[in-house]
Amino acid sequence: MLSTTRRSVAEAVLLTITLASCGGTSAGDGGSNSPTTSGDTIIRIDGSSTVFPVTEAVAEEFQKANRGTRVTVGISGTGGGFQKFCRDEIDIADASRPISSTEQDACEKTGVQFIELPVAYDGLAIVVHPRNTWATSMTVGELKKLWEPAAQGKLAKWSQVRDGWPDREIHLFGPGVDSGTFDYFTEAIIGKTDQSRGDYTSSEDDNVVVQGVSGDEFALGYFGFAYYEENQGKLKLVAVDDGNDANGKGPILPSPETVKDGSYFPLSRPVFIYVKVKSLEKPEVKSFVEFYLAKGAPLVREVGYIPLGDKEYGLVQGRFSAKTAGSMYQGTDSHSSMSLEQRLMR
Repeated sequence: MLSTTRRSVAEAVLLTITLASCGGTSAGDGGSNSPTTSGDTIIRIDGSSTVFPVTEAVAEEFQKANRGTRVTVGISGTGGGFQKFCRDEIDIADASRPISSTEQDACEKTGVQFIELPVAYDGLAIVVHPRNTWATSMTVGELKKLWEPAAQGKLAKWSQVRDGWPDREIHLFGPGVDSGTFDYFTEAIIGKTDQSRGDYTSSEDDNVVVQGVSGDEFALGYFGFAYYEENQGKLKLVAVDDGNDANGKGPILPSPETVKDGSYFPLSRPVFIYVKVKSLEKPEVKSFVEFYLAKGAPLVREVGYIPLGDKEYGLVQGRFSAKTAGSMYQGTDSHSSMSLEQRLMR
């Protein structure tokens, strides 16, 4: 159905750079998968590399049905997307976490009002090399011990994580600090956003994490579950135990079912698009968001993510129709404090 549904982020960047050299725009400036045609209207989107495959798939289908409208999708990370969004440079921001209070303040200073719209579920997958036979599961406490800032330069071997594991150096891979995945992982595992050891191989491109872990028997990494599904022949999942029996089932592997029902705790999350209220004055932007919410569910699963439930989709569409501005996530309110449905109804 889709010509480039699961094209990797790296390939997309290469394509947009190539087009830029031929007169198109680059991903860093809003992104583009086709040269500008005279008379085209343009919808500009940027942000999360995690949400990128969903938005790209929707954009492809929307452009087929709406000739003369071009949708550019950039991948500067959730934080980078919000910076552009609050500077009034783009119409829509892709985000793998809720907007922060600092980012909300930045938008308020520039007069940017927004509507926060959950569009799918994603889980954070902990992955190791297929030949790793020892790390079949880890507790949240062990993950914190491994990734917290105090571990930098001190916790360097698998045997330091759990007695009986190999006395071999552990090699860590994960998203960069501009990634919403990094923000969510640090909040859920460390207990505070942006708090992490820094001595690991980081990248805004999840494919770099795939390549690093799949090529190293003693590596461990984390990223969105959809990237594991795409590369599951190269990687092995680690089950996560919340340590407090919150889900009552011990170690849980991420799957579409456990992510959606929340039993894969605390590494299940919704992902979002943020729509600028002012941009909805442009008919093409309004039509695109309506298309996203009405037609996006099958595309969400096709590119490896988990669709919202029917009731949740109805509540999200109601939020958009009512132009309900602002965020459902306030202050120190964390992802795990209530369900998405409860937030949407609040």
